[in-house]
Amino acid sequence: QVQLVESGGGLVQAGASLGLSCAASGRTSYAMGWFRQAPGKEREFVAAISGSGGVKYSAGSVSGRFTISRDNDKNTVYLQMNSLKPEDTAVYYCAAAILGFGPRPEIIGAYDYWGQGTQVTVSS
Repeated sequence: QVQLVESGGGLVQAGASLGLSCAASGRTSYAMGWFRQAPGKEREFVAAISGSGGVKYSAGSVSGRFTISRDNDKNTVYLQMNSLKPEDTAVYYCAAAILGFGPRPEIIGAYDYWGQGTQVTVSS
């Protein structure tokens, strides 16, 4: 069993930066992903990282602005968000994939464990 706890959300102005953390308990070398869900919209992929940290993916909408990383010694995955936009406003979730996410990290069904989410609000 893996428990995931996100932190670091908050209210910021457009153009600001924010860093999210996802602390994991149990086995922590799983592939991990970040997703987000805005009110009235479906949950969408943001970024993903392999268990070793050597492979990373990001959605086109955040590419060049968001960076995913991990520290397996601290059992933590990070999402550094720069140049935030109002459209980045959402609840952000981290997730763990037991068998990895293969070539399709954006597939929600590939992930087995989810955190409770942390709210990110970007004002214009």
